[in-house]
Amino acid sequence: MGNPALVDPATVRATAAEAWIWGFPLLQNYRTLYPQAVDDADPRHVGGFGVFRHYPQPSTPANTDVVTPNNDTPYSWAWLDLRAEPWVVSVPAEDRYYVIPLHELDTVYAGFIGARTTGQEAGDYLVAGPGWQGTAPDGVRGVIRTATELIGIVGRTYLGGTSPEAVEELKEIQQQYRLRPLHAYAGTPAPPPAPTPVWPVWREEVLGGIEFFSFLDFLLGFFPVLPADADLRGRLTDLGIDGRGEFEPAALPIEVRAEIERGITDARAELDRAAGELTSSAGAFGTREQLGTRYLTRAVAALKGLYGLPTEEAWYGGWEADSDGNRPPNGSDHDFVLRFGPGGTPPVRFFWSATMYSLPDRLLVDNTLDRYSIGDRTPGLVHDPDGGLTLHIRHKRPADAQHSANWLPAPDGPFTVVVRLYGPDESALDGRWVLPPLTVRTPGGDLA
Repeated sequence: MGNPALVDPATVRATAAEAWIWGFPLLQNYRTLYPQAVDDADPRHVGGFGVFRHYPQPSTPANTDVVTPNNDTPYSWAWLDLRAEPWVVSVPAEDRYYVIPLHELDTVYAGFIGARTTGQEAGDYLVAGPGWQGTAPDGVRGVIRTATELIGIVGRTYLGGTSPEAVEELKEIQQQYRLRPLHAYAGTPAPPPAPTPVWPVWREEVLGGIEFFSFLDFLLGFFPVLPADADLRGRLTDLGIDGRGEFEPAALPIEVRAEIERGITDARAELDRAAGELTSSAGAFGTREQLGTRYLTRAVAALKGLYGLPTEEAWYGGWEADSDGNRPPNGSDHDFVLRFGPGGTPPVRFFWSATMYSLPDRLLVDNTLDRYSIGDRTPGLVHDPDGGLTLHIRHKRPADAQHSANWLPAPDGPFTVVVRLYGPDESALDGRWVLPPLTVRTPGGDLA
């Protein structure tokens, strides 16, 4: 354990700023983990570790577990504690799009099971933590190794409509996703259980103050030091943040505490600046090999779209400003159209959607149609005479029936629209296909 009093003040401030950016995804992740896996009194509780909780119903404005939720692919949530032994994830044969992504404590992806990566056949997949030295048993189709001992899953499965029948079909598929500890899968004796942690109770104000580092210190106990992070982790150890969960800000010399607080202020300003400049998810989500040491990128991704998928799985795009430069777009000031020219709709292997979110909360927008997204699976869409597609984005329902069929309801205030391409074509990934502008129209006016 280091001695913070011996660290140069300038170094303390710089280390605190870098570590706050680096650690931000871990705390954002814990912000979800705590109610779902630890606090059994919370309505979001999934049942603890090693249990799936499925949500076959499409998302609505009442879903607040995570920012920018989608209702294309309802979620299957789970958390795994890999300290005692690996777990086995089993999936059925499926004829629809699905993905079971496994994210580590810092939200980096350890691997993916799903239609794009492992195919649509049934299979069993072993998920092993950083300390496991065993051999996968017969019957396992693949092994996913993780860098952290706690792992999250936000599974997504295509919902073929919003009818009760479609929801029941989805529910039957979700119930076939299975989680088993290795000993149960292999029929061997159970290993000794890992000790039960003293989980710190999550509070929203933790993110903005020096107690951030107490939570980070706790989480580092589940995160062995990686070579790429060794320098920063060493400087954190000098400040007493070493993964033992014993960091106590009140015990710091007052000048050290002040420099840490200045570093947090610096980091929050840097994150806000970077978040304001992000217009595409390209490169924001992915594996450790893909993201490397781009800590700020990971922090922005955790802030703006926690648990987003990498672009090869799902491409995300949107608009920070409208065609007149208003930032952000505002449904109380303008109506908007989004026109895809002939042959210009999003190029995908699976499907695409455009989902509306209010700002600043980035949650779905309540509306009279209960329509939160629109896309190639939306029934009744009307194409333009030339084969193009025009979407009408506005707060009030259009009077014209054809425009109403293509209406994506906006809030009476600021908003953002996120376009998702599931299984994007290479033309979307390399930039040959781009989103059209979000074009301002006169409030209340329908196009001829």
